[in-house]
Amino acid sequence: MTSRSHNVLRGLALLAAVFAFGVVMFGAFVRLSNAGLSCPDWPTCYGRAAWPEQQHEIAQANQAFPDRPYETHKAWREQVHRFLAGTLGTLVFVLALIASWRKPWTRYAVIAGAIFAAVGVAMYIKGEHHWSLLVSLLAIGLPLIAAIGLHRPGAWRISVLALSVVVFQAMLGMWTVTLLLKPIVVMGHLLGGITTFALLAYAALRFAGVGANDDSYAGLRKAVVVGIVLLLAQIALGGWTSSNYAALACGTDFPKCLGQWAPATDFREGFVLWRGIGVNYEGGVLDMAARSAIQITHRLGALVVFCYLAWLSHRVSRRGLRSLGLAIAVVLVTQVLLGISNVHFGLPLPVATLHNGVAALLLFTLLAALARTQKRHEDAMFLSHGYR
Repeated sequence: MTSRSHNVLRGLALLAAVFAFGVVMFGAFVRLSNAGLSCPDWPTCYGRAAWPEQQHEIAQANQAFPDRPYETHKAWREQVHRFLAGTLGTLVFVLALIASWRKPWTRYAVIAGAIFAAVGVAMYIKGEHHWSLLVSLLAIGLPLIAAIGLHRPGAWRISVLALSVVVFQAMLGMWTVTLLLKPIVVMGHLLGGITTFALLAYAALRFAGVGANDDSYAGLRKAVVVGIVLLLAQIALGGWTSSNYAALACGTDFPKCLGQWAPATDFREGFVLWRGIGVNYEGGVLDMAARSAIQITHRLGALVVFCYLAWLSHRVSRRGLRSLGLAIAVVLVTQVLLGISNVHFGLPLPVATLHNGVAALLLFTLLAALARTQKRHEDAMFLSHGYR
């Protein structure tokens, strides 16, 4: 691996991470503006590569999908999101290809995975859904095997692994439409986007040389990992809250819920993960007690995460990483204030969208902290032993 190739990987990983953050933000905008089913088919929109614009195209769209009348102000959002996701997939493929290039079998596995992904989409469009699923599983599995077998530092392997995640994320996007916004799928799609961003951001940090010169910060590693796990669980809860339309289940009351400290709740019904096929979840299907249970759980989760990350930011600062500890604290407080504002102001779209974006930024600060607990010289040693 030449230093020039390493610089390309570093720049490409950074570009892909920034682009992934944009896709996460735009995806949140699409979901929160209730545009998730504005294109009833996938990957086309009313049978078109873009979306209907002319009057005769709109008439044809309404005739083809009478149960889903065309909404001009929403359809473009969904299809633009798909275009952005496709562009991200291309960036990740190039990143994975460069990272795996030196070893022939890993290079061919990445190329084959990309080909199978394209073939799977083509088969799905033709209605060959079972074959499409099989081919798509190969598209996921081949880069995954390549990442496991790649004898290089973590950033290289993560770059290849990201391709598998992106392909699976595309499948979740398809199921989001075909399974009519099933909450477990919508939540999974959100987590898939966050995971893609996290992998690319961490790879970019490591390629950029973020790390420690020795093991002086190794004692922080477990605490940071616990923080990442807690935050991901809270993001999943947020996805479950949003996909079940429970964000305003407590009205605009905070910290109380519907004017009470202990309102009627149904936790059992609120956390049923699978309700069968064919149910349209647009607008939600749960009663108020179940939605209140979800909202209260999300608030309790936020309290736990806030307390832990506040302690973690203090510990990180005390260990000599003051700017990083301050960054964690500032983003954490911003996220909590956005969450409260969502409730108090009745879920305004800009605030709700920012709430998703700042969650990703908070995850980034923890990933930066994790990178700082690991030795910086890992990549440098790799480059110096015959790979320059």
